[in-house]
Parts: sequence; C-alpha cells; structure tokens
Amino acid sequence: MIKVNDIYNNKPFYYFDTIRKDLLNLIPTKCMNGNLLEIGAGKGNTLIYAKKHRYASKVYGIDISTIDNSYQSSSEIEKFIIGDIEQIDLNFNDKLFDVILCGDVLEHLTNPFYVVQKLKPYLSDKGVIIASIPNIREWTTMRKIFFSGDFRYEDIGILDRTHLRFFCKKNIEELFSKNGMNIFQLASNLNYTGYKRKILNIITFKIFEEFLTTQYYIVAQNPVEKN
Repeated sequence: MIKVNDIYNNKPFYYFDTIRKDLLNLIPTKCMNGNLLEIGAGKGNTLIYAKKHRYASKVYGIDISTIDNSYQSSSEIEKFIIGDIEQIDLNFNDKLFDVILCGDVLEHLTNPFYVVQKLKPYLSDKGVIIASIPNIREWTTMRKIFFSGDFRYEDIGILDRTHLRFFCKKNIEELFSKNGMNIFQLASNLNYTGYKRKILNIITFKIFEEFLTTQYYIVAQNPVEKN
C-alpha cells in the first residue's frame, strides 16, 4: 500500500519551497502583523518570509511530510506540525489566527468542505482564510480531456496526480459560502500567468476569463457576530 507521504516525496524540490507572495499580498490591512497559520507549509519558506516582512508577527505551519534541510524546525516558527490536516487534532485556542493560508491545498484533500469547517473556529473575529485553488475549466485542460480524450495525471499543474478534488469557479465559491463564510474576494490569477492571457482577457471583455484562468484566489471570513 502506497503511503501519502511517499507520493509527495517524489515531487520536484521546488514544489515545497515556493514563497507564496501572491497569497501574502492578499492579506487585508486589518489582519497584517497578526498570527498566521499555513496549511501545506512545505519547507516553511513562506512562514519565514511572512514573519521577516511583517505580514505576521507569529507564524505556525502544518504539512503532511517531514522535509530535511528546511525551516520546519526553525525557532522563528512558533509551532510546526507534521500531519494530515484531515486527521489530526488542532490543539490551538479558538480565534487564534488572523490569517489561515491554504495555498494549493484544498484540492489535495478527500473532504475539503470538512477542512474549511474545521478551520473556521480558529479564525479571529477579523480573521480570513486565503486560498488558491486550480480551475479545471481552463481551456487547455478541457481541450485535453474532451478533444483528445486524455485525463492523464501529471507531476504538477491542474491535473497533478495528487489532486483528489477538482473545482470550477462556482464550486470554489460554494466551498466557502456553504460553510457559512462571507466571501469578499474571488479573483483570477491572470495577473500572474503571463502577458498574453491577460491581454486576451481584456480585449475579449473578460467573457472567456473562466477558460483562461488556471487558478483562483479566494479570501473569506466568518460572519461578524452582532451584539
């Protein structure tokens, strides 16, 4: 039987050490320099960067794999947990985190709806979950599936072989709204994917945006409690 950890051990080295500046730049001003938790934190590079550049004052991480020669055991990280977010108990105080990052994580889970629900109690009153999720409706992926008849998994990308769930824009929104969360940003990653797609989106008046987008960013928070 293949263990989940073994699957991730075959990933290219850069899979775990990318600094997610794209996600950090989505942190609302009200949540800056607070407590940050990253799910799927990899080597911890994003956590170290976030603390150094004052996106957060205290940083915490969770990842399914132990990675040698990484920041996972760094004293700059308040706590780093090795474990499956779907299985482990999160022994954190309620409302501890101002930001919870889920960068390209939720599509790897058997029940991402449950994980969003699991994370909600740990958000502070002003806190947000910031996630990035691939868009299976992207046109080259659809062309491969429908015109080439090929649903072949790959090492990285939308059809990453470790992806267990697939989403279109509508389903990404539902993942949070049906968990009772307020969504105040749901945006395409076209500003990060290259000049040609961005220009094509503009000149076609964004009619085909959902086919040009490889990934969506979402920022969501719990409803504000009324006194």
